Amino acid sequence: MEGAGEEDYIEDEGEYTFRFKDGINPLDFVENNDSGVQRYQQFERLEYEALADRKRKAAANCPSSEGDSVKKARGEDISAASMDEIMEAMNYGFRRKSRQPKKRGRRKGSKNKLSPQLTRMLGDATLHYAHGRYEEALCVLHEVVRLAPNLPESYHTLGLVHKSLGDYKKAMDFYMIAAHLTPKDSSLWKLLFTWSIEQEDVGQASYCLSKAITADPKDIKLRVLRASLYVELGDYQRAAEAYEQAHKLCPENVDALKAAAQFYQKCGRIECSVRILEDYLKDQPAEADTSVVDLLAAICMESNAHDRALQHIEHAKAVHFSGQEMPLNLKIKAGICHVHLGNMEMAQVLFNDLKPENAIEHVRLITEVADSLMGLGHYDSAMKYYLMCEGNIAGENGLLYMKIARCYLLLKERLQAIKFFHKALETLPDDVDARITLACLLLEEDQVDEVISLLSPPKDLDSSEAHNNQSSRWWVNEKVKFKLCSIYWDKGMLEDFVDTIFPLIRESLYFASLRQKVRTKKRLTKRDLVERVKVLDDRETDNVFRGFRPIAPPSDLLKANRARKLLQKKAILKEKRKAQALAAGLDWQSDDSDDEPQKVSRAPPLCNLLKDGEHHQLVIDLCKALASLQRYWEALEIINLTLRLAHNALSAEKKEELRSLGAQMAYNTTDPKHGFDCVKYIVQQHPHSVAAWNCYHKVTSRLENRDSRHSKFVRVMQGKHTDCVPPLLVWGHQFTALSHHQGAARKYLEAYKLLPENPLINLCVGTSLINLALGFRLQNKHQCVVQGLAFLYNNLRICGNSQEALYNIARAYHHVGLVTLAAMYYEKVLCTYEKDYPIPKLPNENPDMTENHQPGYCDLRREAAYNLHLIYKKSGALDLARQVLKDHCTL
Repeated sequence: MEGAGEEDYIEDEGEYTFRFKDGINPLDFVENNDSGVQRYQQFERLEYEALADRKRKAAANCPSSEGDSVKKARGEDISAASMDEIMEAMNYGFRRKSRQPKKRGRRKGSKNKLSPQLTRMLGDATLHYAHGRYEEALCVLHEVVRLAPNLPESYHTLGLVHKSLGDYKKAMDFYMIAAHLTPKDSSLWKLLFTWSIEQEDVGQASYCLSKAITADPKDIKLRVLRASLYVELGDYQRAAEAYEQAHKLCPENVDALKAAAQFYQKCGRIECSVRILEDYLKDQPAEADTSVVDLLAAICMESNAHDRALQHIEHAKAVHFSGQEMPLNLKIKAGICHVHLGNMEMAQVLFNDLKPENAIEHVRLITEVADSLMGLGHYDSAMKYYLMCEGNIAGENGLLYMKIARCYLLLKERLQAIKFFHKALETLPDDVDARITLACLLLEEDQVDEVISLLSPPKDLDSSEAHNNQSSRWWVNEKVKFKLCSIYWDKGMLEDFVDTIFPLIRESLYFASLRQKVRTKKRLTKRDLVERVKVLDDRETDNVFRGFRPIAPPSDLLKANRARKLLQKKAILKEKRKAQALAAGLDWQSDDSDDEPQKVSRAPPLCNLLKDGEHHQLVIDLCKALASLQRYWEALEIINLTLRLAHNALSAEKKEELRSLGAQMAYNTTDPKHGFDCVKYIVQQHPHSVAAWNCYHKVTSRLENRDSRHSKFVRVMQGKHTDCVPPLLVWGHQFTALSHHQGAARKYLEAYKLLPENPLINLCVGTSLINLALGFRLQNKHQCVVQGLAFLYNNLRICGNSQEALYNIARAYHHVGLVTLAAMYYEKVLCTYEKDYPIPKLPNENPDMTENHQPGYCDLRREAAYNLHLIYKKSGALDLARQVLKDHCTL
């Protein structure tokens, strides 16, 4: 019945199996030594022969006495026999029903005992072991195992012998066999548990511990050992349950009760923790340990049940400390509860025992009081208790300085807060929050240089220290970088701003682009699968017993089972491929590419770069800074990556701003093809904006090679917006750049139908017709020239006889060879004065940017004078040519 009741406490034990397929053969296991067995059998035979010889000599000396004695013994045996025994012997073989009730169980004395031979052999083996003759002991024990394989004493002695020889592996194996043959021997299971822990075989240790508890269910130490094993494995719930069972078996063990409560609290089961402590106090109201009350009050206070904690403290005061003063720790807890309940006067009375002269003895209690007061907004009172602890804490007191600094900050005493933040960072330099808070305080005091020094990496940093554990140092923290960048941006220190944040943003975008390219599901390598399966396998495959239940979290066991199935599928698939290759007459070569170790991927420096709006603004500021520093290529790289990777996370305003910046930098670079998408998007959003199309044309006109995207885009826009003139003009400009004047004239005339009074369209139509007339395939060239000049005169009318229109007509006459008319119009240009006008800004250009043009940049008289002097020079009027140059083209 005792063993049946124990099943409530013992968990399901792990199954074990012998490593022999057909069952264990003890003779094979003990390494059957034929020579040793033969030596022992020879020694035994000689001893038996000597004993028989002594008996024969004794019989020869007194034969009559021996016969009489034998007969006498037989007579005594017969006379001593009872009537029931005689009747039983006579009726032997008959199935006769007895009238007496049968007794249950085996008959007394019917248990098989060891034969004298085995007993003597075990004694000899023990003597050999005691005298250090281990080889002789092994020979005797091997013979005993052969004669009696189920005898536990032989395996136990074999374990002792191998342990003395230093072979702990075999010693443990023999001990394990002996333990299974004597399962109620708890001392042997305890020894095996200790050895398993030393060998770090957790599964076997747990199995042996469960067997030991089954053998000795009243041993509390075994329960505590099981709980400590669960603690090491991180299973706090099972550890708490084990400690609770230990306390139930031994209610006097208060330490087990408190440990159970603490581990219940650690795994989130607060109610269970409070329940077992309250049950203990109810069962033992007068003899209860006061430390249980202290722990119960602390747990209730941590769960914000201060009224409940105060009730337990008051009950303990009435029961255990009636007429006495409560311990200081309970008084302080009661005072903290009163503070949370709003009874400040009662709390101050309880806190009176905390004084500066005894602060060094009660630092922990004073700190708890100060933390509670500061958490509830009583900053003045909290500061009083914090200052009591200053100088009384042994070692570094950076955390105390941190609390004092934050308390001063809440009291609006900025200078004192700065002072204590500096003290805290001397002992806690890697506290990022404290460093940033101190930086904000220094900025409010307008100490920018000190803030930059506070947030910048140390100057005396060694190269080895910079590379070792760099990711854990404060100067690479994301918050520190952002704060430093915001200071650089606000103060206009663009170079420092770019040097600080550009590498982080670029590396983060690079990581994001790599992850986006690899869209296939991550596959575990064979090495990873084998590592996962090791959770299910035995640590050593040559153990006597195998298959102990692995001690691991359920998630790891699930992964291990999946990995095992996947490895089995891969093995089957590999065999099928091998069979198919051999059947086809091909050479089989195993593909071991899956066994290559997978590269370890690092986390990006800025994890939320593509998700957070604050990070998006930082990217925009970086692009503006790069544009101001004329680092256009790097800015375009950042813009394109951000638009591609964070397309769904960016707001419409930020997308528009990024594309505008990209368009601005596109026509400032030597190869603006990387900014083509930006200007294309601007045109798509504003298809009727002349400024947007000017920006687009300025970018595309600087492309070195013909980009097919440009032609396709213009064709699509012209088909979508049939009443839009700019696409037609851009298309015509494209034909003009390629010297396709007929196609250019066709597009310009389509635009002329939409806007006949536009001066630019008339100018483009006129120039395209004149250029077409100078070709070789046109038959009626004179008509084409006249039509072109007609459009140029129309442009002159619309522009009000402007200097630019006159110059265009003069240049057209000069181009077709009508030099007389060209000279006349050049002279008109020289007689017309044109003032300077500001050049129109494109939509993405900075309107505040100053122009560096020389005065007269809108005046065309110098160009007209130079062309006129060429006409005079060609006609032979050299004096007129020199005079024109002297009047208009000299400085």
